[in-house]
Amino acid sequence: MDTPDDAHLDRVARTARWTAAERARESTRPDRLFDDPLAEALAGEQGRVLASSMAAEQGGDNPGFAIRTRFYDDAVTDSVCARQAVNQVVSVAAGMDTRAFRLALPRELVWYELDRPELLALKDQVLAEEGATPGCVRRPVGVDLTGEWADALTAAGFDPARSALWLVEGLIFYLERAVVYNLLDDLTRLAVPGSELLIDTVGRSMLDSPHTRSLRDRLAREGAPWRFGTDGPEDELLGPRGWRASVWMYSEIGTRLGRWPHPVVPRGTPDAPQSFLIHATR
Repeated sequence: MDTPDDAHLDRVARTARWTAAERARESTRPDRLFDDPLAEALAGEQGRVLASSMAAEQGGDNPGFAIRTRFYDDAVTDSVCARQAVNQVVSVAAGMDTRAFRLALPRELVWYELDRPELLALKDQVLAEEGATPGCVRRPVGVDLTGEWADALTAAGFDPARSALWLVEGLIFYLERAVVYNLLDDLTRLAVPGSELLIDTVGRSMLDSPHTRSLRDRLAREGAPWRFGTDGPEDELLGPRGWRASVWMYSEIGTRLGRWPHPVVPRGTPDAPQSFLIHATR
């Protein structure tokens, strides 16, 4: 059988390597917000090169990766452990995420990972080489998230009659608007009352701002341009689909964690590029 490698991954899927490299960098800091011992291996040489190149071009590390990871870590453990609100989690476009391995989760929790089959094959190979063992029941499900994926998820054991925590991390800004809408429609059809959703998005302000042009241009050159943004995710994306959303700017969470290097600009300030972390419930 062929060994999976980066050559089989599309450009957007390869950003998972970059994200893993950023988590690996964070894990070496004395003031780290989390520790991900598998991130270095999952990043691979491609992820490390891209992370270094992006940091050099942007004049330093991007704090958003660490902020988002810690925000979701806390939200997942609160939902699954502290409140025991759900016993199944669906990570949509899971990439090189390792929460099923590094968080203290209940053994009986079922953690589904949706992503391209070739990416999951590469990930599983690296995890096997590292001797990694998940702390819960982990079920990778290879799908194309721009097409039909619900049947594959339920075939893997997902129970649509029970509430779940849905995690959509670092994804929707790479998609066309219609694809974002379809993905959320499909997800919502599987989300019974009591379900929860963690999702992030850049604002339209990020797509239009001259301050983010160099980052947007670099992502486009990497074949992974930002395509979608909204400054009103609760009104455009979630409210119409029956989700009650709490929305925070990255700057708010980053300041709380001691990692935001700029003053917090109020939401909706003209010409201020903003992006958002969201926790929604049904």
